[in-house]
Amino acid sequence: MSVIQKKFVTNLAFLLFLNLLIKPFYVLVIDLKVQNVVHAKNFGLYFSLFSFSFILNIILDVGITNFNNKNIAQNNHLLTKHFSSLVVLKLLLAFAYILLAFIVGLIIQYDFRMMKLMLLLGFNQFLISFIAYLRSNIAGLLLFWVDSIVSVLDRTILIVICYFLLWRNVLGRELDIMDYVYAQTISYSVTAIVAFFIVLSKTQFAKFKLTRAFTMMIFKKSFPFAVLGMLMACYNRIDTVMVERMLPNGAEQVGIYAQGFRLLDAANMIPVLFAGLLFPIFSRMLKFKESVESLVKTAFVLLITPAIIVAIGCWFYSTELMEQLYGKEHLEEASVIFPILMSCFVATSFSYIFGTLLTAHGNLRELNLMSASGILINVTMNLFLIPRFQAVGSAVSSLTTQFLIALIQVLIAQSVFKFKINYRLLLTLLVFILGVILINYFSHTILYDNKHWMPNFAIMVVACGIWAFVTRVLNIKSMVRILKYT
Repeated sequence: MSVIQKKFVTNLAFLLFLNLLIKPFYVLVIDLKVQNVVHAKNFGLYFSLFSFSFILNIILDVGITNFNNKNIAQNNHLLTKHFSSLVVLKLLLAFAYILLAFIVGLIIQYDFRMMKLMLLLGFNQFLISFIAYLRSNIAGLLLFWVDSIVSVLDRTILIVICYFLLWRNVLGRELDIMDYVYAQTISYSVTAIVAFFIVLSKTQFAKFKLTRAFTMMIFKKSFPFAVLGMLMACYNRIDTVMVERMLPNGAEQVGIYAQGFRLLDAANMIPVLFAGLLFPIFSRMLKFKESVESLVKTAFVLLITPAIIVAIGCWFYSTELMEQLYGKEHLEEASVIFPILMSCFVATSFSYIFGTLLTAHGNLRELNLMSASGILINVTMNLFLIPRFQAVGSAVSSLTTQFLIALIQVLIAQSVFKFKINYRLLLTLLVFILGVILINYFSHTILYDNKHWMPNFAIMVVACGIWAFVTRVLNIKSMVRILKYT
């Protein structure tokens, strides 16, 4: 095993430990509690506006974060040279973003309350983008342990604030969705300040400055990253915006969609963490012409195995999980949407590995064409399905788009890097999938007890984990060897 692979596995373990400790608690306890307190309609409005602000987020970044991550990973000395100018540029882009969000909000006829909420969410998006830029410097320097801590700092602060809002009732009244957004603003602000001073300590900082020549150079180099980010944001987030705008009960339907999306959001945390580590590592390996095939396989197997277990398990236990989280409200609709969305987890697991590899290699033209196709497919399907099937139709559209995008990325990567088709691995995965389906069927049908379904679910997860080692999708010897190296 190479030094790079050892570094990847060691830091991945630490990153996963911290994030699995903090972020699932936030998503499944704090965020869930907020939705149950403010109800589906109000949370659906928030969720739709969050997606809207996220789509426009590319104006805040114009590809700077991905460009910077790759650039600093390959040329550490450029941190000091670029940092002061990029901070000023990020602030100017924030102003342009808020102005654009306001204009678009007027065009699509958001009322005063929606506009106020959208602008506050827009400011939060600026803070998130700024934190991402600062973390790209930290990750580019391969300071993964520091980056891991920063990655959970905002959620940790938010959990503490929401504890006092939700359970200690410091406001003396029921929580409003605006209170939740203000709490996010505080947590993001503190995290941005901490990350800023961490990066500042790694530079020979003189003063803030920005020249026209530098700005044009950055825009020219980061523009392909910007287009990719914008296109990906559109086909990932446009669903809820279309549902809210197209249906008379749009806000409520988005709230139901958000019930199913919440666990997908929690699950996607894992491939996002993989990608955050893989991107600078791939960038450096490709610069020095090292083979990435072994690392790609290692990351793929580690990620796709739990993705398959989660996706299939959610089809069998959909109703039970939704009722456990949300009670009887909108249970029937949420139980249909939930397994469809959770199946996207398998597709995004592919995308976060192969898409990250292609981005690090610079295949942005291919990725942009692919993402544009994804938007066309997604919007077309949504226009047809949403009026007929409401939020369920949007979920089907998302699933179809995500799998088509994943397939295209795999094919492009295979063509670019000339990876050998591993028929043995594909056959093993097929056997593994069939086994996971049978284990779920046995636990949910033969041993099922409606009142005590949780032990069955836990047994299913453990049995599927054991099956992964039995089929050698996960190899005990190689994992032990990895642990010895780390």
